[in-house]
Amino acid sequence: MEHNNPVSRKLNRRGFLSTTAVIAAGTLIPKVFSCGSNKQSGKSPRITGFIPDSKYAGVQIGAITYSFRSLKGGLETTLNACAEAGISSVELMGTDVEDYLGAPKNPVKRQPNAQNPLTSEEKNTIEKYKSEVKEWRKSRGTPDLYAQLRKKFNDRGVNIHIYKWLAGTSETEIDYSFKVAKALGAIGITAEINDDNARLLGPVAERNGMYAILHNHYQYAEPDFDVDKLLAYSPANMLNFDIGHYFGSTGLNPTEFIRNYHDRIASIHLKDKTSVGNVIQKNTNQVWGQGETPIAEVLHLIRDQKWPIYCDIELEYPVTPWSSSVKEVKTCREYCRQILL
Repeated sequence: MEHNNPVSRKLNRRGFLSTTAVIAAGTLIPKVFSCGSNKQSGKSPRITGFIPDSKYAGVQIGAITYSFRSLKGGLETTLNACAEAGISSVELMGTDVEDYLGAPKNPVKRQPNAQNPLTSEEKNTIEKYKSEVKEWRKSRGTPDLYAQLRKKFNDRGVNIHIYKWLAGTSETEIDYSFKVAKALGAIGITAEINDDNARLLGPVAERNGMYAILHNHYQYAEPDFDVDKLLAYSPANMLNFDIGHYFGSTGLNPTEFIRNYHDRIASIHLKDKTSVGNVIQKNTNQVWGQGETPIAEVLHLIRDQKWPIYCDIELEYPVTPWSSSVKEVKTCREYCRQILL
């Protein structure tokens, strides 16, 4: 399908970048949460941090913390990156969370494959580790501990609106996952959109008063994919609609889908890609403003309709050596701000 290329309607990236410094000095002045002063010397207070606010014209711009995957240092570093990038709400990846909270660590680090499968000793080690983690979750890894982590994020001005993590696939493990997600302040848990997740997660999410939020990659381009069937499993089943993957794989403008399913969309992932119909580079991640995804149309639609949909930056284009994921997320946030205001 031929798509009406929206590039001409987007912000010019060069002009956008040239205004960023001026705006940072004006309307983006951070709120101080920690400072010191020297009354005797008369020096100005020393700012050591700020409270970010990335809600613009009623639209909450956030980020999935996967965007900071290149950074070393675990969860503390991720939290600092969110604050530095000016992001006030996140979809939190659960990869490092249990480690940060003191859970037992898996001593087997490697990923087995057909040519190099796990040894008997490694299998026994992993089973022992799973047993230790299960006991830790009962004794220490309770919702109260996650509530303390929530406070740590909130004290930096960062809310956790979605948790991307599951303890396992049993009903008990899924129930535990939703309970800790609720303690973090999340509205639900994200998982890949497929029949198993829609069928298993929805009912447990419903019992916990939360959402099972299903994330797409290229499924909408599959001829037999039926999103209505997956949503019908439970009223708690919602969508984490990735507009980049949708546009890149189908060539369709995502605004039409959002209009039709806005009441079942909890969040969207923002990224810029080329279309599947692009003859030079099909379905490829691009620096924002250099691709074809109608980011501005999507944000204007959500703003104008006042739909309570979280809009999260997912940084997937390659970061140049002279930049960083924090700088790029900050630039993407400012790109959204200029679109919305």
